[in-house]
Amino acid sequence: MAEIDSYVEEVGAPTDRPVETLDARELPPPQPLKNTLERLADLDDEVVLVQRNDRAPQHLYPQLDDRGFTYETIEGDGQVVTVIWR
Repeated sequence: MAEIDSYVEEVGAPTDRPVETLDARELPPPQPLKNTLERLADLDDEVVLVQRNDRAPQHLYPQLDDRGFTYETIEGDGQVVTVIWR
């Protein structure tokens, strides 16, 4: 969990909130987008969601903007991590 916490801290997301993770690295498109949006709809606004993917979720960004989320993406170590919060 320390690795996930470091991502949350690195992007400036709130560190005093619960964190959930979604590993979408093995999912074919459009499942990462669909699963992320469904998970966000089910989560409390105080939760920070960390999505792990094998590519930047370009189609997710406009959806997050439309829903009022803040997000940052970090690329490295063979994965792309997007931290999403309100």
